[in-house]
Amino acid sequence: MKKNLIFLFIAIFLMISPFFYISEYERGEKFSGTDALVQKHIEMLAKDYKRWFQPIFEPPSGEIESLLFTLQAAIGAGIMGYVMGYLKGKRVNDKGTD
Repeated sequence: MKKNLIFLFIAIFLMISPFFYISEYERGEKFSGTDALVQKHIEMLAKDYKRWFQPIFEPPSGEIESLLFTLQAAIGAGIMGYVMGYLKGKRVNDKGTD
């Protein structure tokens, strides 16, 4: 019981702590992901840097890009959940037949 409470407080801390950092959005800059930040830093360090590849598909808006990212994460989580459930069920079933 004590261990569960400790894990609960750690999980709550990890969920809340990002809200206390000063983000670029609060400084008045556009909210962006790590890809845009890395690109900005590369351009600062190497002025003549050119991309190796161009994107195959460029979403028309940030909302559609977020939707596609969320859909990708949901599909991945569904596949992982199915595989983990399948393996757990197989292990339980194998133990029951012995």
